[in-house]
Amino acid sequence: MKKCLIIGKPNAGKTLFMLNFAEYIGLTDVEIKFIQNKRNVDIKKLSIEEAKQLLSSNKPYKTTCLQSMTLEIPVLKGKKEIGIMDSSGLIDGIHQDVQVRRAMAQTLGAIEESDIILHMIDLSKINPDNIIGSLGEVDYQLSKYGFTKEGYVILGNKIDLLERKTPLIYLQKEFQEHYIIPISALNKNGFSEVKSFVCRRL
Repeated sequence: MKKCLIIGKPNAGKTLFMLNFAEYIGLTDVEIKFIQNKRNVDIKKLSIEEAKQLLSSNKPYKTTCLQSMTLEIPVLKGKKEIGIMDSSGLIDGIHQDVQVRRAMAQTLGAIEESDIILHMIDLSKINPDNIIGSLGEVDYQLSKYGFTKEGYVILGNKIDLLERKTPLIYLQKEFQEHYIIPISALNKNGFSEVKSFVCRRL
């Protein structure tokens, strides 16, 4: 079974995307593995709505470990399984909180083991007057790593918050060598394109 990892900065919309994507392909309930380490794995069975209330938040670092679920995605006349993982947000530099640092290290370790990388970028945070500064070093480093992965894609999230497409256009210019899918994790816009991207790599 192939592994798909969702990565990005804190509050980019990773957790909400994972849960709404599961709902998009037809699930109403999910079984989530909370992976602290290889020996410490907690499993919870939740409805999608319960999971959103429990796991999704506007506060940074609500996700403190890898959160994994298995999805059956319809492919042609059948279905294929994929393990999809939500991860702790990555930042430039070293965080002062030990637990956050451990969560970030776990995320970085999972990148290498994953077949598909969904790199989430918050379009609402992009400043056209300072594109490099508003993205930050971590997004550039992840994009460079993306050249080593055939299954890498950038998801430009929160298009529902944009009055104009300017941030998306600037993101596309900045990372023109990568495939970029504009999405709304909240409203499920762009999910069909994400599903197609993932299915082509199963």
